[in-house]
Amino acid sequence: MYDFKNLIAVAALLALVLGPLLLAARGLNATRRTSAAAAADRTANWDWELAITSALLYALAFNLIFLIQELFLVLPKAFTPGLRPTLFHNNHRWEGENALASLFQGTGAVATFLTGLICAFLVKYQVGRSSSVRLFLIWMTYNGFLQSLPQVVIGSVEPENDVGMAMVYLHLGAPAKTVAAFLALTAIPALALWLRRPLLGLASDPIRITGGRARTRFVFNIATLPAMAAILLIILFRVPRNWVEVAAVPVVVTLIGIAWIQAGAWAADGVKASGNLKSKSMMYAFCALLILLLIFQIILRPGIRFY
Repeated sequence: MYDFKNLIAVAALLALVLGPLLLAARGLNATRRTSAAAAADRTANWDWELAITSALLYALAFNLIFLIQELFLVLPKAFTPGLRPTLFHNNHRWEGENALASLFQGTGAVATFLTGLICAFLVKYQVGRSSSVRLFLIWMTYNGFLQSLPQVVIGSVEPENDVGMAMVYLHLGAPAKTVAAFLALTAIPALALWLRRPLLGLASDPIRITGGRARTRFVFNIATLPAMAAILLIILFRVPRNWVEVAAVPVVVTLIGIAWIQAGAWAADGVKASGNLKSKSMMYAFCALLILLLIFQIILRPGIRFY
């Protein structure tokens, strides 16, 4: 068991830390030698309206995905004899006993992963015409995958984790858990890097994504800085609770995917700029986030009983 856990720990370190660092270093070296990239970078302007709108949409997507997860942790238990679940704004709990409760601890991760798949399909086929809708779907895809896949990795070494409890119920041994963890660790960078191109496609001017340095700057404008700033907004949805639990989840979810997107932005060439963010998008995003916050803190915080 010791070797099994350490093997997954090393794989996680390589996939989530060393990998993006090496990719970023390669990009830094490549863009230094590209004069066209430097010229594009000098003419690109910073767009604060885009950054703020993206932060609001990221916070909105994060909390919607989290709500989907908790809801689908509760619903299967609500229909299970002997279980009486309650949904909160930042967690859920249940009373009673039934052997299926452990299995149903994995249904939240399944629901968020499927949500990510659906949103990825919508992103791929550009279902949303407006830039704000496209950006929202990108963040829904991101959070659908990045809030579910890490749970597989953690669950493979921690049986008390939600997915870990489901793995125990299914009697998965060390080999099966190792394979599941490795698949999740492979999928995280692959999915994050796939989202680079939809994000770059939201540029309103081709010059903003012409050259490695320009693409790196634009991704920092539309994704990295907004996602990091959105953590402060997400905390408002999760309090009151232990501060480690309040902040740890959004920080981890944000860092492990954004690191890959930012590190690989320079290499995503050939993207067509087709963004046209409307001036009212920021206000719409703010209103939607405020309404969701009120739902979380006024309706969900006292708890909704599903029995």
